[in-house]
This record gives sequence, structure tokens and C-alpha cells, in this order.
Amino acid sequence: MNQLHTPKASRNQETGRLSFMRSVSRASLPHRRRGGEPDTQATSAATSTAGPCTFSSVPAVKKTALLVTSAALLTMSTTAPAWADGKPGGENKPKPPSKMSTVGGAKLGEPGTQVSLKAGAPVLPKDLSARSWMVSDAETGEVLASHNSHWRLPPASTLKMLFADTVLPKFPKTQKHKVELSDLAGIGAGSSMVGVKENETYTVHDLWLGVFLRSGNDAVHVLSAMNGGVPETVKNMQSHAEELQALDTHVVSPDGYDEKGQVSSAYDLTLFARSGLQKKDFREYCSTATAKFPGETKKVKKGKDKGKKKRESFEIQNTNRLLTGDVGLDAYKGIAGVKNGSTTNAGNTFTGVAERNGKVLLVTVMNPDSGEQHAVYKETERLLDWGFKASGKVDPVGELVAPKGAGTGSGKGAPGAGKGGESDSAKNVAHASDKDSGSGVGVALGVAGGVLALIAAGWFVISRRMPLPDLVRRKSRR
Repeated sequence: MNQLHTPKASRNQETGRLSFMRSVSRASLPHRRRGGEPDTQATSAATSTAGPCTFSSVPAVKKTALLVTSAALLTMSTTAPAWADGKPGGENKPKPPSKMSTVGGAKLGEPGTQVSLKAGAPVLPKDLSARSWMVSDAETGEVLASHNSHWRLPPASTLKMLFADTVLPKFPKTQKHKVELSDLAGIGAGSSMVGVKENETYTVHDLWLGVFLRSGNDAVHVLSAMNGGVPETVKNMQSHAEELQALDTHVVSPDGYDEKGQVSSAYDLTLFARSGLQKKDFREYCSTATAKFPGETKKVKKGKDKGKKKRESFEIQNTNRLLTGDVGLDAYKGIAGVKNGSTTNAGNTFTGVAERNGKVLLVTVMNPDSGEQHAVYKETERLLDWGFKASGKVDPVGELVAPKGAGTGSGKGAPGAGKGGESDSAKNVAHASDKDSGSGVGVALGVAGGVLALIAAGWFVISRRMPLPDLVRRKSRR
């Protein structure tokens, strides 16, 4: 089994990052291919023959959203323009529906920005161009602010959160699978790839690294084949989305590739992230910055091992830029995942989770069009910063609803909230990985009563003894 690469913790601690977040040197920073998700590791590109991602970007324009000028304003509704043809006022200018789903609250079904500020609350960031976004408390499920959060839009690879939440519990990470040509059938042209090869054997652990770090559609298709095929996996994902009450979502492809009718929403993507983060393995993978991935078996051409077959690994890096950083973008303080995406129809999408001062927030941003470099990440940063400052100073405008089968919601949309220990879904993933991660770096998320729980007094527990992230070490709250 390939081990996750955990760098030294000292610099990460100094910058406020989780200790398993790799410090990225400028010399090794990623470069962007022709649209799509970035080519994050030169070594992987050189070692693998995976095809480049060729998704084109959505045309970008400069624009400014409405600034809330009164901290006493209770509710604000504005509609932020997003131009499909790249021109203000263009004929193809998309607009959110006048009425959308009201799952989670009536305000969430209204177009425009929804926020209820109390005295002393900070105003929302002005530099927000996304068609849809949402800020919510990961623990209580309260929605602090939203903008067209139920607008059904193409999700890109953020849909892989639903794929992982659905399929990840089904196979132990130590299980091995030899890839057949049929496993790789149907992968869309220009897909992001990790470099899975026919006739090579991979562990389930390897494949999930490929899904989360490189957003590899090849790894998604292999796992789907193991799950009974793409149609069966799509059916499973749709069923799970409905169980989570993510009713804006229609699944066509398990990898988030642009397909007619494939949509989700900022609200639903947040539900997927919140559900997935209750699972130990999901937390581990989405918070991993770099890892080793198996390469292709080849005959040695020189040296004493000439003629023998040898398989080497290459390093892959997470495409989540708030986790790894990039030119012009620092890793976000307290970030712990979750997933980014980019396709022609979706533009850039991202759901992130971060902790600060005992508060864990989830932010989803869909299709910003400001033209700013790293816009999806920078708008996420602004919303996270606002959310941490606004904590306790806003009235919620909605809630993250509990799954249908939870039965014991807290009244704040908390899945399975109430008395008791770890949820059944979380227990189901405590399989072969338990031995591999007995100690190590704590992730800022835990499971208590089926809900994300704050760790200890809200700080990250750091241990340098083992290379694998561990479950959060939780103490009872006082």
C-alpha cells in the first residue's frame, strides 16, 4: 500500500496550516493546462501517459456584487450577473430561476443574496462574482449566508464528493484490483487523469488517492467498474443524493464530466461534503496534499537488474489550491479539504472546509466569472474569512437538512444529531484503514452522533510520529 506523504510540520504550523499540508516551493508549483483542472505535478505528467485535461474555461468578465452597507440590515436580496457570452447585458446572460427549491428554508429558494445581519456584524465581501455560493456551519448546519444556493448548475468534479460518499464504504482500502480495458471505457475526452494503466494492479487506497488528489476520471471509472459498472454507480449516487435530500442533483456521470442534464447546487454540494466528512477515509483523502501513485511496470534496460520488470511510483499533488498553495495564492489557514472542479459548462467549482477558533465552516462556490486569477479559491477565502468573523453575529437564513433516514435531527439540520456515538455510516468505513492510521496528524473534523464535531477546544492536534493523518482526537466538551 502506498503511504501518504506527510512533510515536516514546522513550517506548516508557523503558517497556521494543518501539518500534513505540504509546503510548495515556487520551482515546483503547478502550471495550468488548456483549461480544466491544473496539471499539479510535473513528475506525474512525465511518468504517466495520461491525456491532458482540455476543458475550456468559462469566459471571464469583471464585475462587482452589491455591498451591504448597513450592519443592521436584516435581509439582503440581490442578483449577481453572470454573462454566458462574456459581455455585460448579453442576450445569453443566464439568470437564476425566480423560484428555487426551499429545502433548508424559504429564504434559500429566493434568487440573490440572503443574509440576516445583526448589530456589529461584518458586511459581506464585495468581490464576489460566483453564480452561486453558500456559507454554513459544518457542525450545527446553520446557513450563515447564501447566494442562489439552490440554482441547479453543472457541478464538475465537485460531484466526486457524492461519488466518494456513496462508493467509498463498499471496499476496504487494502483490496486489490487488476485493471481491465473495459474498466476504462467511456471516459470523456479531455478528462483529468491520474494515470491508471490497463493490466496493472492497484489497491483501492491507490485509486481513492487518484480520485481525490488528481481528480482522476480514470480512477473513478475503475472504482465504478468494481461497483458493478457506471450505470449502477450512477443509480447508487442518485439514490444516495435523494437520501441526503440533495434534490437539486441529477447524476449522469459519476466523475462530474459535462453531460446533458447533469446538475447540482451549492446547497447539495455542501450536503455531500458534510456527509462525506463524517467518514474517516473521506477526511483522510480530501485533506492529503501529496502522495505516491503506482506507475507502469517496465523492464529495466540497464544495470544489474537489466531485463527484470520493475514498477516505480510517482508523486501526485492535490489540485485543491487552498490546501497546497500556488503562485499568487497561499494555502488557507485551517483548511482541511474538500474538492475542486472545472469543466466547460461548470466553470470552476469548489467546496472547502476550514476550522478557526473552534468554528468549522463549509463554503461552496460555483462558477465565478470575475477574471481574477484563482477566483474560485479567492472568493472562497473571502467567504470563509467573513464567516469566521460573522459567527454569532448573524441569524441563520436556512439550515442543512438531515438525511431522510436520520430520524433524530437537532432542529438545525444536523444529520443524525442527538445522543449516541459514531454514526452507522461512519462505522462502516472503519475497516482496514484503522491499523494504518493509529496515530499521526489530526484532521479538524470528527464524528459525534453522526454530526461533524469540533475537536477538543477547537485546535488541531499535531503528532509527528507517523506519516498518516489520524482521526481527530476528541475530548468531551465542558
